[in-house]
Amino acid sequence: METNLIVVCGAGGFIGGHLVAELRRRGAKRIRAVDLKPTAEWYQRFDDVENLSLDLQRSRGCETAVAGAREIYNLAADMGGMGFIEHNKALCMLTVLINTNLIEAARRAGVRKFFFASSACVYAADKQTSPDVTALKEEDAYPAMPEDGYGWEKLFSERMCRHFTEDFGLTTCVARYHNVYGPHGTYDGGREKAPAAICRKVIAAKLSGRDEIEIWGDGQQTRSFMYIDDCLEGTLLMMERNIPGPLNIGSNELVTINRLVDLVEDIAGLKLKRTYNTAAPKGVNGRNSDNTRIRQLMNWEPSIRLRDGLEKTYAWIYDQLIATRA
Repeated sequence: METNLIVVCGAGGFIGGHLVAELRRRGAKRIRAVDLKPTAEWYQRFDDVENLSLDLQRSRGCETAVAGAREIYNLAADMGGMGFIEHNKALCMLTVLINTNLIEAARRAGVRKFFFASSACVYAADKQTSPDVTALKEEDAYPAMPEDGYGWEKLFSERMCRHFTEDFGLTTCVARYHNVYGPHGTYDGGREKAPAAICRKVIAAKLSGRDEIEIWGDGQQTRSFMYIDDCLEGTLLMMERNIPGPLNIGSNELVTINRLVDLVEDIAGLKLKRTYNTAAPKGVNGRNSDNTRIRQLMNWEPSIRLRDGLEKTYAWIYDQLIATRA
C-alpha cells in the first residue's frame, strides 16, 4: 500500500529539527521524527509530528523508525565541530552503524527514497593544505584521504548508498554539506561549529565587558559557511529530482576565520583583542565548495550571504545566553 510517511532521523539535532519544520511548512501530512536524545532535549519539537526516541545504532531501532515510510532522511550522527571530531574519532566512526542498519531496514521495508547527509570532511587532505584553496569538486574525494574518523565514516556510508542503489534498486541521494550554521543548534559544550562558537564568544565578551576573544588556529585558515535555509532548499530539491550525488551543497563564499570574527564583531558593535591558540584543533588549512555540478543539475546553488545568516544566528544565540543568565 502506498504511504506518504516521511521519516527524519536526527530530528532532535540542528539540521534535522529545521528539516522537520520545513517539511511541515511545505504541507507534509505525515512526519515521523526520530532521535537518540529524549524528546525534551530536542532543539525543535512539534506536537503534530510523531516523535520517537530510538537508538539507530541498533537494527531494532531502525526497523521501528522506517516502518511504513515512503522516504527517509538520515541526518543522525554522533558529531560536532572540529574540537569534537578530532578528539572523538572512535565515536564518529561508530556512526557507521546508523547508516548501515538504517539503509538495510529501509530496503527491507520497501522505502522508496533514502537521503544521506554526508560532509565536506570526505575530501582528500592533500587538496586542502593551503588557505588559498581551489574549490573542491565532487571527484576530489578520491584517491581517498578524508578527515580521520568522521570523514572516513561519511565516505564509507556514501559508498553504501551507491551500492544499495546498484544492487537493490533503492533510490538514494547523497549530499556533501559544507559547514551548515544557523539558529536552533549547538553553540557551547564542545560540539559547536565555528560560526556558533564565534558568536557565543563575542556575545560573552560583550555581556561581561571583557574585550578579548580566543581564536583556534592562526585565524588564516579558510572556510565557506552555508546558512540553514540554503541547506534545506538544496536537500529537498535533490530528493524531489532524484539526484543520486554525491553532490556538494555549500556556499562558495570563502572567508578566513579572522574575517568570520570581523563580521560577528561588526554585528555586535565592538572590537576585541584577539589571542590565537595554535595548539587547538583547527582542521585543514582551506576548504571551499565548487558549485559547478549543482548549478548544472539543479539550476540552483546556495546564495544567502554569510553576513545575513550570521545576523540571525547571532540574535538567536544572544537570546539564549540572556535567558540562561536570567
